[in-house]
Amino acid sequence: MGEQGRDRKPSGGHREDEHVVEAIGRTRIVIRQGKVVEVGEPLIRDCPLARRFAVPVTDFSPEAIRANIEHRIASFGMCTGTRDLLSDRDFVLFGASELLATALRAGLVSAVVLACDGAGTVVVTRPDLVQGIGGRMSGLARTAPIPEVIAGIRSLGGEVLDPRGGAIDMPSGADLAAVRGHRRFAVTVASADDAVRIRALHPRAVICAVHTTGISREDAERMVRACDLVTVCASRHLRDLGGSALMQAGTAIPVFAFTPAGKEVILAKLRETGSPVLVKGERLPVAGGKGSPDPLV
Repeated sequence: MGEQGRDRKPSGGHREDEHVVEAIGRTRIVIRQGKVVEVGEPLIRDCPLARRFAVPVTDFSPEAIRANIEHRIASFGMCTGTRDLLSDRDFVLFGASELLATALRAGLVSAVVLACDGAGTVVVTRPDLVQGIGGRMSGLARTAPIPEVIAGIRSLGGEVLDPRGGAIDMPSGADLAAVRGHRRFAVTVASADDAVRIRALHPRAVICAVHTTGISREDAERMVRACDLVTVCASRHLRDLGGSALMQAGTAIPVFAFTPAGKEVILAKLRETGSPVLVKGERLPVAGGKGSPDPLV
């Protein structure tokens, strides 16, 4: 799961039904009317996660990236009014949405704040809605409201921060969760500024950093100080900072827990999974070798 508003603009600046995602090596992809109309240049040339997609991307060419995104649109309605919103399937063991859905099931949080194509920032309380939204969406930078998606989220007990504009604003989403009475909630962030602001205003929030490829060393350090969980994507700086983590989940694309709260979320995932796992005391970070993204940026 990725997010999240790096391409943020005021709601009035949206082109109607235009959605921008930064996916598959943080390639900027523009979708309008359910069609891919623009594919940019990726920051990296290989990713172990991309090789495992339903439509694998082994060649980071515009054609391969377009084919993957078109499959997402066709298979579950990404960025369209036919968007599937629910899923009980883990796409990866330690993905951000998988971990936060587990946190809900385990009672570690009572709500999750995340971004959804066609809706913007949302507050949801169902684990299958967290996974349905986040498990198949990566790097949502900007979106426009789609009435059918918003109605679907509401019918499943979720709340949409900005139904008229589709804004992606995670601090405001955190504020909304608090106003709705959630004393302990999780929230995904893609910027250090958002992480720091949310930590200051909501000290009990479980903050999970996503979509971190290409962030600066300064922002990586700020994220580590402010977040409970950090997905490192293809970030060289976050891998370097993993030595201060309390726990690492995965090696190819690690997730680091930097606080006891983050560690509890990973432990909850380990308790509920039926997949075999290896638990080993080790000096962190543990590298993924040839299975890591290439290059790290």
